[in-house]
Amino acid sequence: MANMIRKGERGPGSLVRSNDPLRMDPLQMMRDLFRWDPFREMQPMGTLAERVFNPEVEFKETKDAYLCKADLPGIQEKDLEISVTGNRLHIRGRREEEETHEEDRYYAYERSYGSFSRSFTLPEGANADEVTAELKDGVLDIRIPKRADVQARRVSLQSPREQQEKGKVEDKKKAA
Repeated sequence: MANMIRKGERGPGSLVRSNDPLRMDPLQMMRDLFRWDPFREMQPMGTLAERVFNPEVEFKETKDAYLCKADLPGIQEKDLEISVTGNRLHIRGRREEEETHEEDRYYAYERSYGSFSRSFTLPEGANADEVTAELKDGVLDIRIPKRADVQARRVSLQSPREQQEKGKVEDKKKAA
């Protein structure tokens, strides 16, 4: 018979969340650190579900754009707002709780609902006027193109001899 491992538990010798710093999962430590909000205590208290929903986001840079992906399962376009103010990208939305009945019996209830708001400072060189967004299969894709003046371009290497020859050609052009 297979051993059952509850969520959060792992087999012997693996990294787990504990108070022992030598046994803590470093990736989980980073996730916990970046989710900390020092102003959370100042916000009005809502239901637990309203405070818990915080979609996972991935933000990366390519050679010609900045790409943001957010996991938003169960959210419809009408419940989502994306805006750019100056150099700040704002994503706001709400996932409504499904209807429940008294006779329903839950064996697990781990899904979260409620409002969320995420904001990101756009890097210098982002073209905030041409931001595009698409919601497909529960994933929000936002593309922020880079301005042409900040996109990388290849610089060719020249030997000292090639530089001298190029200088001679330029001098002849100036003399003519």
